Amino acid sequence: MEKDLKEIASHFDTDAPVISVNPLGEGFINDTFVAATDKGSRYILQRKNSAIFKDVPAMMDNIKRVTDHLKRKISEAGGDPMREAMTIIPTRDGALYYKNGDDYWAMSLFIENTRSYTAATDPSLAYQGGKGIGLFQRLLSDFTEPLADILPGFHDMRFRLIQWDEAVKADKAGRVASLVEEIGWIEARRDRMMEFWKMVESGVIPRRVTHNDTKISNILFDTDGEVLCVIDLDTVLSATALNDFGDSIRSYANTGEEDDKNLDRVSMSLEMFRGYTAGYLSQAGDFLCEAERDNLAFSALFITYEQVLRFLMDYIDGDTYYRIKYPDHNLVRTHAQYKLLRSMEEQYEAMRRTVGEELSGR
Repeated sequence: MEKDLKEIASHFDTDAPVISVNPLGEGFINDTFVAATDKGSRYILQRKNSAIFKDVPAMMDNIKRVTDHLKRKISEAGGDPMREAMTIIPTRDGALYYKNGDDYWAMSLFIENTRSYTAATDPSLAYQGGKGIGLFQRLLSDFTEPLADILPGFHDMRFRLIQWDEAVKADKAGRVASLVEEIGWIEARRDRMMEFWKMVESGVIPRRVTHNDTKISNILFDTDGEVLCVIDLDTVLSATALNDFGDSIRSYANTGEEDDKNLDRVSMSLEMFRGYTAGYLSQAGDFLCEAERDNLAFSALFITYEQVLRFLMDYIDGDTYYRIKYPDHNLVRTHAQYKLLRSMEEQYEAMRRTVGEELSGR
C-alpha cells in the first residue's frame, strides 16, 4: 500500500523525492496521509471522495482561487502566506489534482509547528474558533470571482422543503403515520424559515465565500495558541456567511451529543454562544451588512431546523443518506436536534442581545 501511495505522491511537484507516506487521522470523507521527502519536508496527500464531491476538478479550482486570494491579502498585511493559508501543490504537469483510475488525489503543504483541537471545550476556545472563521471570511470579503457550486442545494431551504414534501408524500418506509408530532415540528416553522431564506434569494442577505465545515479541528493554531489559518477547504462555496455562524453554534454550543438519547443533556449553552460570537465579530463585525447582523442569532435556529428536517426526512425515506448504528438512529438524532432547537428558541432574545452587545462594544 505504501509503495502505491509513494508512486501517487511522486506525481506531485514536491521539493524532493517522497520516501514515506503514512495515514493521518480518521477522516469521515477523504482519506488523508502525510508524505515526507528525503529533505525532511512534509505534505498532506488526500484521496478526495468523488461520491460526495461530484466535480473534484471544479472543487480544486475553487480552493486554488480562494487560497491565492488569501495569500495576497496576508502578504499585503505583512503576514506569512506560507503559514497563514493552505498551499496547494500541483502535479509535475501543473494540474491541481492527479487522477489514478477513478480516484482523485490532491496535495498541499504540511504546515509545521502548529496545534489543533478536536472540540471546543470552554468559551475561550469557542472564542478562538469564532475568531478563526471570522478571520477567514474577512480576508475573503472582497473576493468577487464566481465559485463553482460543488454542493448543489446545500443549506437551500426551498430545495430542502421540496425534498421534504416529496418524502412525506412518498412515505417509502411506511413511517409517516407514526410521526404526526415530529412532522408538525417542521410544518409549524416552515413559513418563518422561508422568510429568512427569501432574504438570501433576493440578495438582502448577500452571498460571500463560506467554509461550510466550521468545526474547530479545521482551524490550525500556532504554538502560542493564536489562530493561524483555516484548513480543509473542500466545501468552500458562495453562500450566506450566516451559514458558517449558524452551523458553528449548532455544534459548539450544544451541551449534549448530536444523537443524544438523554434529552436532559441537550441544550444550547448561552456562555458558549457568547464566546463564539465575540470571537467571530472581532473579525467579521466590520464587513457584515445590517441584514446579516440582524439575522446572526436566527441563523443558528435556521441551520438547526434544517438538520432536524434532514434527519427526520432520512428516517421517513428509510435511512438512505446518513449512516445509522441502530434502526431508530435518525429518529433519535431528530429528537436531539429538536431539543437543541427548542433551547435556542427559548433563549433567542438573549442571543440577540448578546450579538447587539458584542457589536456595540467593538
